[in-house]
Amino acid sequence: MNRILFERGEIGPDGIVALNDFRAEHLRKVLRVEPGKSVKTGEVGGMVGTSEVLSISPERILLRVNHNEPSEPPWVDLLLAVPRPKVLKRLWPQLAALGARRIFLLNAFKVEKFYFSSQWLQPEFYRPLLLEGLMQCSAAILPEVTVCQRFRPFMEDEFPQLFADQPTRLVAHPGSPQPPVLSGGGIPVVAIGPEGGWTDYELEYLRQAGFTRWSLGKRVLRTDTATIALLSVLDYIRV
Repeated sequence: MNRILFERGEIGPDGIVALNDFRAEHLRKVLRVEPGKSVKTGEVGGMVGTSEVLSISPERILLRVNHNEPSEPPWVDLLLAVPRPKVLKRLWPQLAALGARRIFLLNAFKVEKFYFSSQWLQPEFYRPLLLEGLMQCSAAILPEVTVCQRFRPFMEDEFPQLFADQPTRLVAHPGSPQPPVLSGGGIPVVAIGPEGGWTDYELEYLRQAGFTRWSLGKRVLRTDTATIALLSVLDYIRV
């Protein structure tokens, strides 16, 4: 945990925050803070900076907030075919840590219908995992999550308006290694299919929507492995 995050309602009018949960335990046992010490903090969806430790007791830790810097902005949008629930649970913190801005969880031919009934598609379950990823990467902007249970209506009716100003559109699919093509300007959009890959029908829809095929090689990877690898490569290339 490289930055402690506070919800907006936790910061009092006087700029004081009282912690008595896992964050307080992290401050005590991992960071071993003392009164007068400053720690990296931030407000979810807001500014980041530091907070001064005012007091430590068995019941709580009091901090005075000084947030005066913008958070590192997210840089990529994802169209992600819904993976198996246990894989999605593992992915949530990583998606936030890697810089996802918007995450659209799509249906696809090789996505099992029961995946959409998973608790890991519910905000009360995935939001804490996204916050975990943000605190790890020292950022504060939560990804926006949208669940889309119908592939074709989303691509025909919603995608054109949602991504009109984003020319870099990449669809990941196993095959001969192909570097990503950055079209310049805007935030890139990456479409990552199910572990069995996109069907030809789905690939054609994505091609018609302006997506360029991108592959790291012929190996078929698990969704979490592929997502982390693809975003890491793209982040390195774009800088």
